[in-house]
Amino acid sequence: MGALVIGFGIGFLVAAQIGPISLLLVRSTLRGGVAIGLAIAASVAVIDVSYASLGALGASRALTIEPARIALGVIGAAVMAAFAARTLWSAFRVRLGGEGTAELASPRAAFATGLAATASNPLTIISWAAVFAAASTASVADTSSATVLLLLGIGLGSLTWKTTLAVGTTLARRRLGERAIATVDVGAGVGMLGFAGLLGWRTLRGD
Repeated sequence: MGALVIGFGIGFLVAAQIGPISLLLVRSTLRGGVAIGLAIAASVAVIDVSYASLGALGASRALTIEPARIALGVIGAAVMAAFAARTLWSAFRVRLGGEGTAELASPRAAFATGLAATASNPLTIISWAAVFAAASTASVADTSSATVLLLLGIGLGSLTWKTTLAVGTTLARRRLGERAIATVDVGAGVGMLGFAGLLGWRTLRGD
């Protein structure tokens, strides 16, 4: 149970960091409602567990190959920039919810969008590799069963935070009008664009 609790804490804290996916979840929940937000929350948890699993398997070594690192980083930046542009476009549509973007069409579409957006930063694998290196050193994930429990905890922790964020945003949504939601769209779009630029810059610099 120790590995499960530790994994939950790690997943919760990592998910709680402000980043492009949190911005995407907030604006999509405001536009589409709680079902859309929960679908994105689930997609984030799936990718977090997947990347954590790759970290446990040592897949981060692939990113030490320079061409692969640059290609994945540039692709990730481009995907983030595309979501940012779509978000900014929706902010300037006149009718509330009239943007009709793909990620708001249904929970299934939102889940697919969340998968693509969360996976767009492959350098996250390095972070999860570091987590598993530390966990192994501390004898938290030194057996197969402990590793599985740690991964399960990471998924539950990530899902818990993102679900909390989606529900909280839904409650706030009832008090917000069209102008306020459009303002959130602008803020989220600018924020995601900033993250895209940072990822691209760091990728090309070799950070």
